[in-house]
Amino acid sequence: MSRSITVQAARRWYWQRITAMAMALFVAIHLFVMVYAIQGGLSAAEVLARTRGNMLWAVFYAAFVVLVAVHASIGIRNVLVEWAGLKDGAAGWASRLLGLVLLVMGLRAVWAVTLGGAA
Repeated sequence: MSRSITVQAARRWYWQRITAMAMALFVAIHLFVMVYAIQGGLSAAEVLARTRGNMLWAVFYAAFVVLVAVHASIGIRNVLVEWAGLKDGAAGWASRLLGLVLLVMGLRAVWAVTLGGAA
């Protein structure tokens, strides 16, 4: 294995751990807010009404989506190389495509819930 591949693998490992730590914080905030809202008697429609036009939630969930897309694409790349036996290049392209799909779908959902209309 060449040095550049080893460095790239180490960077992927690092970024997957960093995104996992950040996602843990985002999940905790999301769950706290959802439990608080439900215990307060808010319906899903009322929660949705409160997120409309709220830039804070738009930024929060957009950042969450970016973290998930990066984290998942690195993870699927590892699965494709280690378990499916794909070559490094093919796994890289497939994982980038998955990350892009997750990013587009997630950001579209964030837009629908916070800034726009129905997705």
